Amino acid sequence: MRSAWVDSDAKKAVDHWAKAGIGAELAQRVYSTRLLGRDPKLVLHGGGNTSVKTRVKDLLGEDAEVLCVKGSGWDMASIEPAGMPAVRLGPLRSLRARTALPDEEMVRVQRAALIDPQAPNPSVETLLHAFLPHKFVDHTHATAVLSLIDQADSEALCTETFGNRLGFVDYIMPGFALAKKAAEVFEKNPAVEGLILDKHGILTFGDDAREAYERMIKFVTLAEDRLRKKGNAKFVSARLPDRIALVTDVAPIIRGACTLRDAFGEGAHKRQIVDFRSSDMILNYVNGKDVARYAHAGLITPDHVLRTGPWPLIVPAPEFGRPDDFKNAVQQAVRAFMEDYAAYFARQMARANGAAMHDSLPRVVLVPGLGLFGLGASARAARIAADVAEAAVEGISGAEAIGEFKSISEADMFEVEYWPLELAKLGQCKPLPLEGQVAVITGAGGAIGAATARAFAQAGAEIALFDIDADAAAKKAKAIGGAALAITCDVTSTKSVRNAFEQVVAAFGGVDIVVSNAGAAWQGKIGDVDEALLRESFELNFFAHQKVAQAAVNIMLKQGVGGCLLFNVSKQAVNPGPSFGPYGLPKAATLLLVRQYALDYGADGIRANAVNADRIRSGLLTADFIAQRAKARGVSEQEYMTGNLLRCEVTAEDVAQAFLHQALELKTTANVTTVDGGNIAAALR
Repeated sequence: MRSAWVDSDAKKAVDHWAKAGIGAELAQRVYSTRLLGRDPKLVLHGGGNTSVKTRVKDLLGEDAEVLCVKGSGWDMASIEPAGMPAVRLGPLRSLRARTALPDEEMVRVQRAALIDPQAPNPSVETLLHAFLPHKFVDHTHATAVLSLIDQADSEALCTETFGNRLGFVDYIMPGFALAKKAAEVFEKNPAVEGLILDKHGILTFGDDAREAYERMIKFVTLAEDRLRKKGNAKFVSARLPDRIALVTDVAPIIRGACTLRDAFGEGAHKRQIVDFRSSDMILNYVNGKDVARYAHAGLITPDHVLRTGPWPLIVPAPEFGRPDDFKNAVQQAVRAFMEDYAAYFARQMARANGAAMHDSLPRVVLVPGLGLFGLGASARAARIAADVAEAAVEGISGAEAIGEFKSISEADMFEVEYWPLELAKLGQCKPLPLEGQVAVITGAGGAIGAATARAFAQAGAEIALFDIDADAAAKKAKAIGGAALAITCDVTSTKSVRNAFEQVVAAFGGVDIVVSNAGAAWQGKIGDVDEALLRESFELNFFAHQKVAQAAVNIMLKQGVGGCLLFNVSKQAVNPGPSFGPYGLPKAATLLLVRQYALDYGADGIRANAVNADRIRSGLLTADFIAQRAKARGVSEQEYMTGNLLRCEVTAEDVAQAFLHQALELKTTANVTTVDGGNIAAALR
């Protein structure tokens, strides 16, 4: 591991923050904290913390000695000065005289000592920093160090690797007791440059930010060198099928099995997004015949439990061409996993602090022959779970190379998982209605498609935008942000549609909602229209809907938890306009297609609904097209656009809300919702 410190960059950080009134010491603290946070071998997703002891002006303008420490919930990779709340150091240090300090009281004292009462909560490990005398303190969960300390003889291994340059603190759950013990260990040998927290992580100290940071790099490098002498463990492989199934066939099965059915009421399932990972190291790990032993032995650091749960789900290797066998095996494995979790909670319930049991769904799935999946309520949560699982693979592989991986006890692990202070990091936000669901929108580069993509994203869904215009899809995806996926797709091509859905499965694990929206309008008297033009319209306005729905249903059936097909049909399906037959005829066929899907797949929980919209300004209804249609009806353009009972113009956003409504109406199928401002001739009932 090499130092990423650059003096000129550190000076730029100091100069930049000086403009906002931030002192040089805190600016350098932010700079080095970001260096640590951006290296996943040191810190992952909110783990670790840093501090600096300095002086600031309080709200009354008086000079105060403070500890600026990472705020709870802040990510070290992107932290700013606001994420290092200043806490009066005197009151914190005075707490060391106590023999005990409950967590709730510790938090209150820390908040009472904040210079800014609106600042975020200081880290749960604030006292660990406060009780040590050093100006700068860095704390990480470096993977190489964890490989050394996740051993039965961890102290001896650390002495062999680091000599007497690091103190060793036996495992204690973070909080007052750990802070006090760490200070005692330091005081026995004040010459140490840092501390090892057994089964937890490493601390380094310094008189300046660079010294503390580069000590961290130095000791982690020593750990890496110690592991490199033997290399990663080469696990003896279990016997695997000759051919392993494809990820795109496996992911929907995994995702469907790891769904909590009826979690939010009848028919409202708690779904998860999945993130797939594979590499030589991961395959060596998941293919091991003893994977159940080392993968279920615990966590490489307690901080990971809220991201991955206490242990992963291990499923059988998926044999190519036998999806039903794999699906049955996975469903059985998930049931056993959830039963084991309930039993674990029952054994340790007295330590739960009155908290209800978390949902018992797996957050990591190991698949021999293939790799691993991280699962979560969003693409971001799934990515975090996969990142942490990858770190566990590396850490445990390193530990097994030099000994045998040993984690904290089940009781200790449970205590961290249900620790109120740790749970507060993740927040208690109410889930959005489409959280955990994947929505595909075709024709997403146009007005209606883009509005629908935005509406579904705001409702919590992960979004895949299909459009034949790659630039348009990319632009709309960028506007949505997050994990929104832009995919070039010609919906009239079976191959293009299949490839597009494979990309969605590869990114998110499956599909729950499809808004089949792509279309175009052709005009002409039906008796005069060229057959080639009529066939072209049917290809896009009927057969493309069939191709998209067919591909989606294939994935939904693998998942086994239902789904929703939504079609943009148009009022032309029931109320044809003059010289509009080439457009209206295939749309009428699509209306019956909707009902056929509702009929054929209702028993599988797959709903099919349609929106009949009319006169929406879009790529289809351009200014020229509006002029042509107004002329065909013998009215002005304004009269044409507001020619409905409400005398109002209907927008793309109105159509998007209709699609969203249909997605959320769990017991509605074969429904047609008109969004046209009122047109009696187009009313179905």
